[in-house]
Amino acid sequence: MILTNPFEIRRYDFNSNLFNDFQNSHHAKDLWPIVYILSDGAIKEAYVGETTDTYARMSAHLKSNSKSTLSTVHLISSEKFNKSATLDIESNLIKYISGDGQYKLMNGNIGLANHNYYQKKEVYWDIFKSIWDKLTSEGIAKHSIEHIDNSDLFKYSPYKSLTIEQRDGLMIILKSLLDPAIKNVIVNGGAGTGKTILAVFLFKLFKSNNDDFNFKEFGDDETEFIQTILALKAKYPNPTMALVVPMSSFRNTLKKVFKNIKGLNAGMVIGPAELVKNQFDIVMVDESHRLRRRINLGTYFHAFDVVCQKLGLDKDNCSELDWVVKQSNKTILFYDENQSIKPSDVKKEDFDKLKLSPLTKVEFLKSQFRVKGGNGYVDYISNLLNCKLPVSQKIYQSKEYEFVLFDSIVAMINEIRLRDAESGLSRLIAGYSWPWISKNDKSVYDIQIENSKLQWNSVSDDFINSDNALDEVGCIHTTQGYDLNYTGIILGNEITYDKVKNEIVILKDNYFDKNGKQSISDPSQLKDFIINIYKTIMLRGIKGTYVYVCDKNLREYFASHIEKSSTTKTIKYLNHEDVIPHVNSIPIYNLKAAAGNFSELQNVPVEDRDWIKQPARFKPSEDLFACTVVGESMNKIIPNGSLCLFRKDNGGSRNGKIVLVGSTSIQDPDFGSSYTVKEYISTKKVDGDQWNHESIILKPRSYNPEYEDIVISEDELAYLQVIGLFECVL
Repeated sequence: MILTNPFEIRRYDFNSNLFNDFQNSHHAKDLWPIVYILSDGAIKEAYVGETTDTYARMSAHLKSNSKSTLSTVHLISSEKFNKSATLDIESNLIKYISGDGQYKLMNGNIGLANHNYYQKKEVYWDIFKSIWDKLTSEGIAKHSIEHIDNSDLFKYSPYKSLTIEQRDGLMIILKSLLDPAIKNVIVNGGAGTGKTILAVFLFKLFKSNNDDFNFKEFGDDETEFIQTILALKAKYPNPTMALVVPMSSFRNTLKKVFKNIKGLNAGMVIGPAELVKNQFDIVMVDESHRLRRRINLGTYFHAFDVVCQKLGLDKDNCSELDWVVKQSNKTILFYDENQSIKPSDVKKEDFDKLKLSPLTKVEFLKSQFRVKGGNGYVDYISNLLNCKLPVSQKIYQSKEYEFVLFDSIVAMINEIRLRDAESGLSRLIAGYSWPWISKNDKSVYDIQIENSKLQWNSVSDDFINSDNALDEVGCIHTTQGYDLNYTGIILGNEITYDKVKNEIVILKDNYFDKNGKQSISDPSQLKDFIINIYKTIMLRGIKGTYVYVCDKNLREYFASHIEKSSTTKTIKYLNHEDVIPHVNSIPIYNLKAAAGNFSELQNVPVEDRDWIKQPARFKPSEDLFACTVVGESMNKIIPNGSLCLFRKDNGGSRNGKIVLVGSTSIQDPDFGSSYTVKEYISTKKVDGDQWNHESIILKPRSYNPEYEDIVISEDELAYLQVIGLFECVL
């Protein structure tokens, strides 16, 4: 079966002979908008660009010393391309090739396109996904778009299109670095406001060559922005720089990110104690609220004292914040006072004192970029935990975000597993209400709730991405700074609610972070820390936050403000007179799809359907429908008998996705079809400018290893139809 594409990718050797080869491409000859990738497989470097004058652009690249090492050019062209489309596809290729990690990009990171245009989502995103699939078949790309979306290399990539607010913040930082009267910049921003992205962005900006910058997206009104960048590059042609990250787990994650970005390296990401090795032109500190002072340091006391001695500072009257300021000529601190979680963190008063200095510039980031609930959800969480919700404000509701309270820990664990199967990066996180006894004995369990037994994270570094993360529970120390898709938050027995006073109460004896409570004499201080912990972990989930509360009083308080989940979900069928098709409802087709092999043949007239209420977390669409899945071959994701939501297949990328497949009867095609749900795996062979399917495998995802792959032969392809892409279990 041949799939024709609305684009073509042609490969050429990157040398002076390619102009002769261009004679076979009218897109290259006729001043047509194209996108291109220059690459070399040996050195694993690439450059992405777009142009309407292919000859002139390639001629300029061939004369460039920095690109002389590249050996191959891929031209991507289409009759559907226009200038807006090629700018957008160029931008997406830069972001996803960077996130893929197979090639280091030579591009600078200024001027990436991020604008809307006609059919951007309806047409060109699908074209981009198909381009990505073909680049994968040619070895330019390695991972799927879905995999890259969940990777740290993509989340913290310097190739992000900055928002207006971030651009304004960047401008303030750049001008402060040019101003000899300013030594320190403090960037205030809550969880999810993009502080880490801005820090990585700045590093890449400094470490890129001027000729790799892309200024074409800037208009005349942004001349000042361009001139400021160029002035900064002139003042700091090769600055000594460090990104200080206080938490070791997140620090190691960012080291991996820096290792895969051209111009950066893992050694640029350091712990505070490493500042003693050098005097730096520029030091940035991410999560600077986690810098430490000389309290509750455990085994770190000696190392702290040694650094103070080497820097000539009084160990009893200084902190890691003082180290940073002393060892940097220019300091950029990304800060959030509401994420300070223990007594060893530098006091807010010390940051306030620094803010009042005439040598310090202060900037604010306010917009929420992580959670889809936006600033409204952030404010709701803050008011909920501080018992400041107005009487008139009851249950939190949002079409963009799931915020759900569970009465059963088992139900929440199962839901997190389902979300992880659908979206990846879904994890359990708890308050420190249980001692970590499994640290030295892997046979014991730390957390016992109802009949469930759980263990704390078995690794401290990069727990989120570790092999056993889905079966374990993270804490604030292993999750702060990370992005997740869904979080299942367990509020432990250290936090309760006083109904009479309408306030959260902390039970100190039930809090087991020794260094988190030792030396605290004021109960309100411990309460502030624990509230900050829960606020921080409840802002980790991009798509949703699930909550289980151990304490009865606190559970009742939360139940008055958070939508409750039922352990047995019931589907609400709508009366036909109440149905507004695909607006307030989606259809249930009266068919049963087998999770084993194909079901028995079923004849399903389109009118043979009921309607159920539109799921709140999905935008209304005519492409959504539901049906029942029967069997155990997909039970890692879909329990037997589940009613599942699907999205109609529109011919985009299916590889690696769970699909509903129909097969017509070879003997009597008019009689009906049989159906199955499986993971779709295809291997493709490129033949000229088209794809020939070599084979299709429908793969089970079961705990039972006896289920086998369904291999579709070439003769059977004509009778096979992908009907829908799996979204979730309803």
